[in-house]
Amino acid sequence: MLDRAKFLGHPIHPMFVVFPLGLLATSLAFDIAYFSSNDVSFGIVSFWMIAAGVVGAIVAAIFGLVDYLGIQSGTRAKAIGTWHGIGNAVVTVLFIISWFMRLSEPANLPSAGAFTLSVIGVLLALITAWLGGELVDRLGVGVDEGANLNAPSSLSGRPARG
Repeated sequence: MLDRAKFLGHPIHPMFVVFPLGLLATSLAFDIAYFSSNDVSFGIVSFWMIAAGVVGAIVAAIFGLVDYLGIQSGTRAKAIGTWHGIGNAVVTVLFIISWFMRLSEPANLPSAGAFTLSVIGVLLALITAWLGGELVDRLGVGVDEGANLNAPSSLSGRPARG
């Protein structure tokens, strides 16, 4: 099943998911560094990483929804895609709440509650990332029909199979 949203022959959604996954997970690492060192710069960096990660999540979700709408109803892929999307929406909301909780803190530092939401968000993101991998690696969503080790470049305009 091919992705509907493409750029230069490649699916757009996987291009964007790396940003929220990386930024949001790394924001948690900076929170841990803040709590370990009490250096406020770590907390401030985490605050802005969450902001950028949430924006990235929204952009990735738009293209993910376009692809999701192209999955045939009644399939395991549609069910997995539903859980993947809902889970990622929850992750995004958890980080939005965590970010807003930091607004009331001096220098936007994480409270215990904001930190806890980030931990839950990262743990849930690990599950939803696995679901995304299941869609691609096991169910073939987004994989060109006929993909093979000698397929021509996606820029060639030729199909993957011979």
